[in-house]
Amino acid sequence: MKVLGIVTEYNPFHNGHLLHLQESRKITSADCIVSVMSGNFVQRGEPAIVNKWARTAMALSSGVDLVIELPVVYAIASAEFFAWASVKLLDSLGIVDCICFGSEIGHIAPLNAIAEILVNEPQAYKENLRRYLNLGLSFPLAREKAICEYIHNTVNIDKSLGTQDIKKILDIQDIRDIQDTQDIQTIMGSSNNILGIEYLKALKRLNSPIVPYTIKRQANRYNEENLTGMISSATAIRKHIKESGDMPNKQAGYLKYSLENTSENDVNQNTFNKDLSFALPLESMNIIRQEFQKGKGPVMMDAFENIILSILRKISTDDIIKYPNVSEGLENRIKKAARISGNIEELIENICTKRYTRTRIQRILLCILLGITDIEFQYFNKHGGPQYIRVLGFNKKGRELLARINKTASLPVIIKTANFTNSDNLPLKRMLELEAISTDIYVLGYKNPDYRFAGQEYTEGVVINSI
Repeated sequence: MKVLGIVTEYNPFHNGHLLHLQESRKITSADCIVSVMSGNFVQRGEPAIVNKWARTAMALSSGVDLVIELPVVYAIASAEFFAWASVKLLDSLGIVDCICFGSEIGHIAPLNAIAEILVNEPQAYKENLRRYLNLGLSFPLAREKAICEYIHNTVNIDKSLGTQDIKKILDIQDIRDIQDTQDIQTIMGSSNNILGIEYLKALKRLNSPIVPYTIKRQANRYNEENLTGMISSATAIRKHIKESGDMPNKQAGYLKYSLENTSENDVNQNTFNKDLSFALPLESMNIIRQEFQKGKGPVMMDAFENIILSILRKISTDDIIKYPNVSEGLENRIKKAARISGNIEELIENICTKRYTRTRIQRILLCILLGITDIEFQYFNKHGGPQYIRVLGFNKKGRELLARINKTASLPVIIKTANFTNSDNLPLKRMLELEAISTDIYVLGYKNPDYRFAGQEYTEGVVINSI
């Protein structure tokens, strides 16, 4: 039985995700699919629009067989650590044969060539990188330019001196594939290409036997903000939901819910309008409708703005610098912005610069909100990253996979979180504690106060799809 691993967020699960599942299964000839999925907070530095159990149900209804949670510590980390932890989890299962991810380029060889450079860091590349950093460029831009220069120089060396030495570093044909397929800067400037490179780096560093595949992302771009029919980005879907809700001067829409015993049919396709129903599978649509009707979504960043602003106004710059990715005086900029901002959007805009991107700032704000310090982040890295395999849900095939995983896994498998609260494994125990804290904070973003109680990390059961 061939097992395919994928890394997802499903925020929410839409037709593009369904297409990815279908195409991935096809090109890998996989019999089963295991997904490592972010929990209640995602890598963009935002809360998920609905909780992880609802999104697990969406995944299981659309063809995923087993859903494993990516711990929040890594779900809101940079692309490098997000990808590394996700691949580490897939590798730790001991049953995954291949991984397939979407990319703008749609070819594995160019991405693999760049990943090889970044893993091996040949001297010429390191010198290029150092020179560009000394010019004051941001790290992503300096890295991009250093790789471009290294690849061009390597190809020239190949033409004149042969490939023997260079092949010790990487396959020269992969370099040519980059030049033949797409400009290097375009590759490095595309978010899913970058994430794909990070997956490949992780596979190499872990010496994993998992075979990588990639498929070209279809139609709507990852960050496209407008709905474009059946294949629309998650960004566009979330934006549509937010703007169709009870914003100023709007009464009906997605953000409303009823505390009365309203039947499911009362929140129908007229509320969840045709634009959105075209972009999501029917089961995803139904699950979102149910969650919104209960007042358990949509959960947006602005639900936490008062908490975040109050924390930032209380703590000192010495406290702020203790969180991941705060450096070079950024703590002063954050503190100043907190004093003059009245909402989360103003706060983010007042902090952001070309050097400090929006997603980086949002991830920092989430770490501050959830209490994840850089010391703790490094502590988990020192102890090998993810400490457990947390099962969020499965179907019939997934149950069979779990039986195999229980024999092959290199990490503890968690079905009932409460069973591990007194674990002697201190890194595992602390990682679970942070997960519980993050869920306790996440539910404060619900519209309906009846569902904001703490402890749901221990009371919510595994999602089981009987099909």
